[in-house]
Amino acid sequence: MTTIDAFRETFLEDPGYLNYASIGPVSSTVRAEALAEYDSLSRMRFGAGERTTSHDERLASAVSAMTGHDAGNVIAVPSTSTGLLRVLFGLNGHILMSRDEFPSLPVAAVRAQSALDRLSITWLDVADGRVTPRALSQALSDDVTVVAVSLVDARTGYRADLTRIRETIGDRLLIVDAIQGAGVIDADYAAADVVATGGQKWLRAGWGTGFLSFSDRALERLDPVISGYTGTDEYEPWGHVPSPSRAAATAFTESNPDFLAEALLASAIEEVNAVGTDAIENAVLDRADEVIEMLDGADLPLVSSRTRDEQSGIVVVRPDEGRLGPLGAALHNTGLTTTSRLGTVRFSIHAGTSDSTFRMLRQALLVYRSSIAS
Repeated sequence: MTTIDAFRETFLEDPGYLNYASIGPVSSTVRAEALAEYDSLSRMRFGAGERTTSHDERLASAVSAMTGHDAGNVIAVPSTSTGLLRVLFGLNGHILMSRDEFPSLPVAAVRAQSALDRLSITWLDVADGRVTPRALSQALSDDVTVVAVSLVDARTGYRADLTRIRETIGDRLLIVDAIQGAGVIDADYAAADVVATGGQKWLRAGWGTGFLSFSDRALERLDPVISGYTGTDEYEPWGHVPSPSRAAATAFTESNPDFLAEALLASAIEEVNAVGTDAIENAVLDRADEVIEMLDGADLPLVSSRTRDEQSGIVVVRPDEGRLGPLGAALHNTGLTTTSRLGTVRFSIHAGTSDSTFRMLRQALLVYRSSIAS
């Protein structure tokens, strides 16, 4: 079992980085994997091809250990958005989701509805962007067959309770966009019927990495509309076009995967599994609490939750009128990387966020308080 201290040693970014919710700088583990794989690909010694293609099973095994879904129900995708499009185009029924989810979900739903006219949508309106079991319960109807939700809201850092959502929605399919939580939130992924994520944020595996993980019943209910030659029961079906495989995750593939991307993502998830997502989550939330304390000291109104089981590595403040500019200037001039959106400032903190970064944040907040006091 890898320790949390050893996990922290894999962080390579310079001090001042507080933006994992946008881009996760790749870990030393992933970088070493990439160098080894590209060296192998460039030399292509005898047998290298077989080793490279074995990363398909390696990734499936790692994802299965994380999500609780069968390894045969896992496929690689290049991004969360790509995965969600494959899934939502495969739906036939009525989906309930918040219109304020990150655009990947609502755009995929509307595209599927417009293209195939067999999916209807009920938009859930929540004032604070938090999709709670209670909000879902009040909006559910007998027509709803599918519920879609983000594991962590990108704008508020609110963490959805997948266990209680599953209890609330019953036998309906549950689709989860896990991009803002995979690798750092110890969620009940097995409660979901589809988990979609990319590896370029909290997993720190780089762009072009991601996965779809299905429950058995999701594969029984979804129609593989976006399906290529690898999505059939035949190997290279020459001369004719067979139907997609039924109740199989491979039906949602179009071609062979990017085996190198699979190796990078597998190495990242294997490391998370070895450390334990619960240990990583505790480390992330402890560091996030330190940031909240600093922000409170600067009298910055908190948007994200103070309740630990609703928290993630995302901490968000909404400065009072006229104070967003001074805060942004103080952060920028101190060399801190954050995200500013719709009047808020988002800080995203990982288990390996360094003490040096925290010292820079304290300095920036001192500068900010001085600027608004003058």
